[in-house]
Amino acid sequence: MERISTGIEGLDEAIGGFPVGRTIVVTGNAGAGKTILCLQYVYACCAAGLKTVYMASEEEPVDLVEQGSSFGWDLQGFIDDGTLSFMDMATLDEIEVEMAMIISYEAKKGNFVGLLEDLPEGTKAVVVDSLGSYTANLTIHEFKDQFGLLIHGLKQRGITTLVIIDSATSKEFNDMALFWAHGAISLQKRDNPYTGKRERAMDLIKMRNTKTPTELLTYDIGENGLVISH
Repeated sequence: MERISTGIEGLDEAIGGFPVGRTIVVTGNAGAGKTILCLQYVYACCAAGLKTVYMASEEEPVDLVEQGSSFGWDLQGFIDDGTLSFMDMATLDEIEVEMAMIISYEAKKGNFVGLLEDLPEGTKAVVVDSLGSYTANLTIHEFKDQFGLLIHGLKQRGITTLVIIDSATSKEFNDMALFWAHGAISLQKRDNPYTGKRERAMDLIKMRNTKTPTELLTYDIGENGLVISH
């Protein structure tokens, strides 16, 4: 199976990269580095010449660009040359709410597949940060259908996608997303009982068609982003 770099050297060594055209769910508690991991992936994709889209709902695109710059990633340069695009999901939500007030209650329900409609032609990598803003008013069955259609649509287009599921999303939706996605990564902040120190650890919950390590991968967030500890 063809692979695409995760942007994280130690993680590439562990799993060989993300399977092309598949969707990977990223979960974790606040401050664990979910957005940094996704920005690092985006930078690697852009550096490889892949047309990339970052769908943001938690932070303004300008703030994400600045955050990337703090790690030495010139995301603005990729925006300028057309390799990278940001879609502000918060703005899309506001538009949907306004339309829902005019149309009907049902229109307020999430439309994951609708996220694909505005993707630039030739897009090969996508980050959805985060899907939680699109789960309002959905039942678990509606979430299953919507998420399944989203994954299918992305796969049909050959787009390798990271989807952040934030802590505000219900456990039922979280579990369903982990089940349907091709891969799942959990980022954790924890107290190490042996050292007594707080550390970050990455759990590779699943990655189909991939030999994954069973142990947690400890990592740091340094000046160059996420770095797997050795």
